Amino acid sequence: DVDQAKINFLNNGKVPIYEPGLKEVIERNVDAGRLTFSTDVAASVAHGSVQFIAVGTPPDEDGSADLQYVLAAARNIGRHMNDFKVVVDKSTVPVGTADKVTAAINAELEKRFASPAVASESWHSMTPAFSVVSNPEFLKEGAAVKDFTRPDRIVLGVADDAAGEQSLATMRQLYAPFNRNHERTRVMDVKSAELTKYAANAMLATRISFMNELANLADQVGADIELVRQGIGSDPRIGYSFLYAGTGYGGSCFPKDVQALARTARENGQILRVLEAVEAVNHDQKKVLINKIFTKYGRNLNSKIFALWGLAFKPNTNDMRDAPSRVIISALLRAGARVVAHDPVAEEEARRVLALDLADAPSLLEQLQFADKPVEAGQGADALIIVTEWKAYISPNWTALKAAMTTPVIFDGRNLFEPSEMKSLKFEYFAIGRNGIC
Repeated sequence: DVDQAKINFLNNGKVPIYEPGLKEVIERNVDAGRLTFSTDVAASVAHGSVQFIAVGTPPDEDGSADLQYVLAAARNIGRHMNDFKVVVDKSTVPVGTADKVTAAINAELEKRFASPAVASESWHSMTPAFSVVSNPEFLKEGAAVKDFTRPDRIVLGVADDAAGEQSLATMRQLYAPFNRNHERTRVMDVKSAELTKYAANAMLATRISFMNELANLADQVGADIELVRQGIGSDPRIGYSFLYAGTGYGGSCFPKDVQALARTARENGQILRVLEAVEAVNHDQKKVLINKIFTKYGRNLNSKIFALWGLAFKPNTNDMRDAPSRVIISALLRAGARVVAHDPVAEEEARRVLALDLADAPSLLEQLQFADKPVEAGQGADALIIVTEWKAYISPNWTALKAAMTTPVIFDGRNLFEPSEMKSLKFEYFAIGRNGIC
């Protein structure tokens, strides 16, 4: 990586993100001498016959994927390669990126090998060959190590030429240990592989937004979205995955990938109307708990204290990118409330991003505190808000929680509990699509 601070962090045995099992994998392989970290680009290019480009592709201002880091990595490879390289686009990139990576590498090779003394038609024969492969990753944050070691599919997009055949043979050899139980590799052309990644995330995001819209309808008509989920999920054509209603999706993938795919479509004269709606629904869904809170208490929350469980966008990660908690906390603080939040791992990252969210009103951060334990967050609270479904929240000590709170009110953004159980425990309980009109 080009970030010396990150490399130093890793070389000191630390991991810059929270991901279960990752620290142990790194430590084991560093100790065995199989893994090193460096900012030496030339040494890195010389080391590997396979060059993985695995840099970030953050959304640009217009929603498109920002490819500056991908192309910078490609140029670095072109500057230093002296033998055949398989260049793998592992980053999530829009259709056509492999062509841009190829052009970037070729531009650097031309600078190195072309000269007035060499005929323009012959300098290509003097340069080292390479082939660009699209190999998108399908890892879930919080389960990335497991997903990598037990993939459900390995997508390889390769060129239909001799270099492509050579790169495919190399990639098959590389992934052979992951195919011993059964063949998981899906070989296709490069552009289809690039589109596959976006299509997968767009489909999952669509399922989430679809269920959230149905949950909001269930609240209005008095239906129970959990029973609806079970009813439709039992259909094998639909299945149960990604059908849970909640406060919307976040993280590093779904938001930017839906935007990037919609942008790609617009650039090619097409409007993906379903995806435009998916994004709009998700934007509004992050406010659903706030709207329930305003309905109960009004928009002036000056005298209210809220406990909040869960800051990260999902369990088993400290990722705060597009996390619904950011929308909820910002709205509560701006309405005058005090918030006491708890998250098993994301507190440090939450402090950083919330300071950015409230840069226009930094004094509001004085109304935000963090608790070491979930029950401690509820001390003196007028209501508890559940935003992330960490396992630590699934079986709380109800007696202790009720004793700590001023009033037993719960706004559950992840539908962790049964409304009937909450009623028997004397909690006023507001979930997503499970309460009828509220």
